Amino acid sequence: MNPPAAPGRPRAVTQEDVARAVGVSRTLVSFAFRGAPGVSEETKQAILDAAKRLGYRPNAVAADLARKQASAVGLYLLDLRNEVYADIFTGVREALGQARNRLILSVAPSTSGVDVASVGSLIEARVGIIIAATLVDKDERIQELARTVPLVNVARYVEGVDSVYSDDRAGARLATEHLLSLGHTRVAHVSGPRHEGHVGRWRAYEAVMLKAGLTPRTVFADDYTQEAAERAAVTLLAGPSRPTAVFAHNDEIALGIREAAYKQGLSVPGDLSLVGYDDSRIAHLHGIDLTSVDLKALELGRIAGTAALERLATPDAPIVDRRLDPRLVVRQSTGPV
Repeated sequence: MNPPAAPGRPRAVTQEDVARAVGVSRTLVSFAFRGAPGVSEETKQAILDAAKRLGYRPNAVAADLARKQASAVGLYLLDLRNEVYADIFTGVREALGQARNRLILSVAPSTSGVDVASVGSLIEARVGIIIAATLVDKDERIQELARTVPLVNVARYVEGVDSVYSDDRAGARLATEHLLSLGHTRVAHVSGPRHEGHVGRWRAYEAVMLKAGLTPRTVFADDYTQEAAERAAVTLLAGPSRPTAVFAHNDEIALGIREAAYKQGLSVPGDLSLVGYDDSRIAHLHGIDLTSVDLKALELGRIAGTAALERLATPDAPIVDRRLDPRLVVRQSTGPV
């Protein structure tokens, strides 16, 4: 017997209510919603019609428990303010397509560190797999997490964990070599915090500069946001030895540098050439026209979503290691020295 509803709050409709309305057993109602054999089309339609009329909503968690297999897909996003994560989300959703798997979203409240609570909330929601874009913890912590719940790592490679990522070192080389080809010799790089697994861009930048016989100048912001980049760029852009070009870790950081430059009376690209990374929507905007490295975020999301479904279907399949080649999109934020 169902417990009485709290005062002022209607009781949730159950399968027993649907069964009573149709005049069948609750087991038959359960079979109809699961698509199990043994239910005629006529009876199934009557059950679905009654459920709709009564406002019944299937309990997906209970269904998973009955099947003894979690089917929900958890999606962890590092930062909703950065549009690259919106593109990844769109790609994941497209990949899930007509699949009946629920998609549960969790977003970190800050991009400056590890958010254990946000990832933990997905585990508590009994998801069958987590798509993580992007974890900033150490490799061994991510490997430990993957032993707790199946994990697809997006935009970062971790050994032994399903990983779908873009070649950061190749992208950074494209960006730095583009600025050198324009005659710039004082090229700086503004990076985010030194998290393990997110060092490929600044290390590749420094390698290109040293190979060209030039002195690299890397500045680390305390976050991956526009505001943090603007704070970091104030000193970088001051004085006669300021760089004539900057390669930024992402488009958000590039916009922060752009704001700092304008506040110091510098024009882009007249006084400062600027390259971002991600090729997010803001890079395309008229008046911004940011030269940026396209890491193919939408494609990363689609591949990660497909990998998650395949991992749920075949838990013992080989580890996924999918690397995409980035491309440089040249716009009006870069020019000759």
